Amino acid sequence: MIRLAGFLFFCFTSVFVTAQDDLPLYLLHRIEALQVKEDGVFPKGSIPSYRTYALNKDRQKADPNPFYTGLVAMTLRDLRPMLTAEQAVIADRIILNAAPSLKLYKNKKRETYNFWAAGERKIFPNSGWMNWFDKSQSLPDDMDDTVIILLALQADNSIAKQVHDTMQLFANNASKKVNNTYKAYRNIGAYSTWFGKKMPIDFDICVLSNILYYVQRYELPWTHADSASLELITKVITEKKHLQNAAYVAPHYSRLPVILYHISRLMQVKPIVPLEKLKPQLVKEAEEALAGADSFMDQLILSTALLRWGVLPVVAKSHEGKSIMQMVEENDFSFFIANMASMLPDPLKQWMSVTGAGKFYYDCPAYNNLLFLEYLLLYRDFAKK
Repeated sequence: MIRLAGFLFFCFTSVFVTAQDDLPLYLLHRIEALQVKEDGVFPKGSIPSYRTYALNKDRQKADPNPFYTGLVAMTLRDLRPMLTAEQAVIADRIILNAAPSLKLYKNKKRETYNFWAAGERKIFPNSGWMNWFDKSQSLPDDMDDTVIILLALQADNSIAKQVHDTMQLFANNASKKVNNTYKAYRNIGAYSTWFGKKMPIDFDICVLSNILYYVQRYELPWTHADSASLELITKVITEKKHLQNAAYVAPHYSRLPVILYHISRLMQVKPIVPLEKLKPQLVKEAEEALAGADSFMDQLILSTALLRWGVLPVVAKSHEGKSIMQMVEENDFSFFIANMASMLPDPLKQWMSVTGAGKFYYDCPAYNNLLFLEYLLLYRDFAKK
């Protein structure tokens, strides 16, 4: 097994790179092996994920949702031009098998998607007493899952435009204003996370990055809400709020490495001038975060962000005694966090976020493998230049 010793693992010696040409193939096989083969706790074709309550980290529960399945399919589509013919066959098979499970989460009346299955509307499946509140507390469709799934399914341009038109109805405005962000941001007409008319406006800069990623991928005309969402993202970065309080500006992702990963992914599609001006700052922040990161997966996604920005990552901390694959699949990395406090008004939002009440960490071994694959492919391309 590959082990991390006291060398700069992310720099990868040429011997390591050439010796591990089959590693991307192994990772794709591993992702496919983790994909569900028959209906059960998880729908057939889905990518399993598991949640852990912040106040009870000893219990992990299965959580059937489309988020990671959509992310895996979307990311594989993005990476496909970098795959060999043999690797592409496996990627295509994963995407094809994932599609039917994603459609289980589609709204019956429109082309939007929910975090939980449309026919059940359970909140936090397999939660016991919490499921008494399924109908009364079920969440509306959300923009994050919707744009990720539409990209994963390669929805027609007409559907992409139709959904984009619908999104304009769910932005911050005078008649329904956000009340749980910094006062200086409360007049910015950015998108809410939620499609529900009864839901409070909820800002999350990672969600906004995904929405703009969708807009850029489909080459949709920018609207006032798109421009306002970019304004919010750039203000947060310029004022360094993502460094000071990541969980407040991105309540559903909550951590700096994940925020930087999202911003870099958005910037990779095509240049966005206000963000390009912030690139030196973002690179410095990613390098500093990487130098202090203890988690292997944090090191991985920060390195990916730097590669997208055209910078060779250097890791100061090594990991001895564990194989890379062990660290990839350990359940201590949460790319996504379900944060029920995100919709509360201040000061309740800030207080609840500190206590951890209503916060659930999500772990997905298959997606972690994909993040590793993404890094390897980006590094290989960088090394060729």
